[in-house]
Amino acid sequence: MIFNVLKQQSLLALFYFFIIAFLGVVLRAFPVFDINIDYRYIVHTHSHIALLGWVYTALMVLLYKIFLKDTNVKKTYSIVFWFTQITIVGMLCTFPFTGYALFSILFSSLFLIASYIFARLIFKHTPKHLKTSHGYKCVRIALWYMIISSIGPWALGYIMTTFGNTSSWYRNAIYFYLHFQYNGWFILALFGILFYILEQNYVKIPQQTFSWFYRLFNTGVVLTFGISILWMAIDYSVNLLSGLGAIMQILAFYLLIKTIFKKKTVLLSNFSKCFLFILKVLFVCFTLKLVMQLVGVIPSISKLISYNLDFIIGYIHWIFLGVVSLALLGFLYYFKLVKLSKGSVVFYVIGFVATEIFIFYKGLAVWSGLYLPENNLMFIFIVSFFFFAAILLIFVQQSHFLSVRKRNS
Repeated sequence: MIFNVLKQQSLLALFYFFIIAFLGVVLRAFPVFDINIDYRYIVHTHSHIALLGWVYTALMVLLYKIFLKDTNVKKTYSIVFWFTQITIVGMLCTFPFTGYALFSILFSSLFLIASYIFARLIFKHTPKHLKTSHGYKCVRIALWYMIISSIGPWALGYIMTTFGNTSSWYRNAIYFYLHFQYNGWFILALFGILFYILEQNYVKIPQQTFSWFYRLFNTGVVLTFGISILWMAIDYSVNLLSGLGAIMQILAFYLLIKTIFKKKTVLLSNFSKCFLFILKVLFVCFTLKLVMQLVGVIPSISKLISYNLDFIIGYIHWIFLGVVSLALLGFLYYFKLVKLSKGSVVFYVIGFVATEIFIFYKGLAVWSGLYLPENNLMFIFIVSFFFFAAILLIFVQQSHFLSVRKRNS
């Protein structure tokens, strides 16, 4: 029964993904069509439902399945889960019409409180035999990054009152939140799930290798926050420390991949072709993410990126769609919580890559004076619609799950 409940909760997470893909198309339509909606409000809705709806809900389901499903917290988890969904739906119903206002801020604040309760469930009720695993150690630090990241939103009220929303403090509070969400909470939680899957398939990462990976990668998470404040041009020491953090993460990832590749035959025999394809794409996307992170600390390039919104959007979408979202789809598929086909995943990857090419090219053209078609915004809108169609296809594929509970009752 709990497995069917988790399937339905996974479908809810996927529905949020469908919504944000649709909102992405709406945002790309603004420069092309005359739309009588506040653009900023849709941006706020898009970002909040992306991070707190799709990603958080999917991670919540996966972490419960791995660490809590055999414990006696089913009822507590259910209450926390549905309370969290109320806050997400509240944000979905308020941000498009009011932006940051009383009720949207209230729902956002309640969400943060619910996330603390979920973290406590994982900390307190994970079975002892799992607490010694590599996967749990990554998830534990990931949840702490999630908690630390919330300092940013909590501080915004004071910052807006004291310094205003045009101050550097305001911008840095948002960047603080995003950095420790994307590069801390999301990435380490996904690594934790990956370690669990590897251990279940008899791919054991040696303790020494894991220790080096854990220390290097987490030190890198802290140091690379400096990339988020390079726009202030404080001192070149920030570039150096950020670069050191980026190199540490590359080394950590190299050590991990080197070990996993030694067990390649085990993975090829145990994993489906679809899941292996997802892992290969993830390897490429995450490697390029680490490279872009390192290149971004070069002073001349960091200055360029700070004033080129297309590069920033392209990079954020690269992490969100090419790493985090694809990994979540793959892990949900691995645990049989959603249905995927290799064709739908290929469709997704093509839509993602096409969107990124147009976004990055626009930023490059604005910077270097390359040819930029007059209707380039229409092209970006079209490829965004193509990506939306890929998410729609994946969502439609889930239709057979809707009747699972009925068939088993």
